[in-house]
Amino acid sequence: MPHAALKADPELDLVLERVVDVPRALVWRAWTEPGHLVKWFCPLPWKTTDCKIDLQPGGIFQTTMQGPEGPGFTNTGCFLQVVDKELLVWTGVMGPGFRPQAKALFAAVPFMMSAIIALEDVAGGTKYTALVRHGDVPSRQAHEQMGFHAGWGKALDQLVEHAKAGHFGSAT
Repeated sequence: MPHAALKADPELDLVLERVVDVPRALVWRAWTEPGHLVKWFCPLPWKTTDCKIDLQPGGIFQTTMQGPEGPGFTNTGCFLQVVDKELLVWTGVMGPGFRPQAKALFAAVPFMMSAIIALEDVAGGTKYTALVRHGDVPSRQAHEQMGFHAGWGKALDQLVEHAKAGHFGSAT
């Protein structure tokens, strides 16, 4: 990862790291433009039906996801750090404007998390690192048992497919 301070704690964090043969600028756009994010963000057969992004610290990061058999549910959080084409950090613990989420939300979700997406240029494409932080071991275990590695990996595969399909136009 490009930032030494972003070291994973194996007790509390989950990491997906891979080199993808897509330019970093396109991976960035896939994460930061709602019209692109909805095309790949959830592993099929799930889908993302809506997305709101205000790409600045304190700005909203909201997705609505829907499973094949049920109504959609919305996750609302905020960006903590944004470094153009290099780093996205967001959390569901706080909403837009760094406002703490209502206490009732914590009872309704299986775990709270913060996520870091780090991108680096490497030979052949982009080194993609997703570091997902949890507040306690049971939360990390719950996320891992839900299929973190398979789900985030499949979503990344979908991002790559979306980028290679030519939906972005120019890579810049």
